[in-house]
Amino acid sequence: MIWHLIAALFAGLATAGVALLLRLVSGKRLPRWIIPAFAGLGMLGYQIHYEYSWFNHKQSQLPDSAHVVSSDQNTVFWRPWTYIYPMTTAFNVVDREGLTLSNTDGQQVVEFILYRFEKQPADQVSHQAYLMNCSAQEMLPLTDEFEQRDTVELRHVDASSELYEVVCSPS
Repeated sequence: MIWHLIAALFAGLATAGVALLLRLVSGKRLPRWIIPAFAGLGMLGYQIHYEYSWFNHKQSQLPDSAHVVSSDQNTVFWRPWTYIYPMTTAFNVVDREGLTLSNTDGQQVVEFILYRFEKQPADQVSHQAYLMNCSAQEMLPLTDEFEQRDTVELRHVDASSELYEVVCSPS
């Protein structure tokens, strides 16, 4: 986080320098307030760039076997530009190398881990093990205690969803 603060300060200094050069080239006909205005716009521009490139940056750090199955895009009132173009604040990933396939009573059952990445001041990663019955299109979270299944949280998964296609496809 400290590096983003330093980068924002340098972006502000760089754009303030551009404004100072413009003021000098114009023979000081441009007003003095253009220098701090450019500095503020430079820092704001860096912050917007960082927020919108976060998802692509995190995605590039994932291994080739990891597939993004869903993403959350949100708007925030103190970031009015997100109403025009919402930014990605979280996404879910399944690593295909971590799938455990089995056939139980003629039904294809897959155990997998769903990772959730959230954009916070310090990025957060959480994970949860699941068991998916591909034949019945049902998904069940596994608890930590001896992998007991909590049937209360049994969810139906649509066959056209990205999660179902990644977990249940034979490749």
